Amino acid sequence: MLVGIMTGLAAIAGVFAPLRWGVIGFLAAAALVYAAFFVTLCLRGFEGLPLEESLLLFEGSTSAYLGFNAQVAYRAFAFPLLVLAAIFIFRQHRAAA
Repeated sequence: MLVGIMTGLAAIAGVFAPLRWGVIGFLAAAALVYAAFFVTLCLRGFEGLPLEESLLLFEGSTSAYLGFNAQVAYRAFAFPLLVLAAIFIFRQHRAAA
């Protein structure tokens, strides 16, 4: 469900990113979508648990919890990034023609 929402956000970012920014605009849109994905995973807690209980599972280590969520976000980021790239490349191709 969350990957679908982030894919929709990536599609919106790909449609509204200014083409004149080129690669920098693409990287900024990708960073925005990844940051939104990462923050959403962190705020949801581990398996939907509150943050206090999630930190208990990671022995109270906030850095371990954030690192775990960064890794999960990184692994699930492939499809939203593919959608963002496809839309951005399609728009670049249409602008060049």
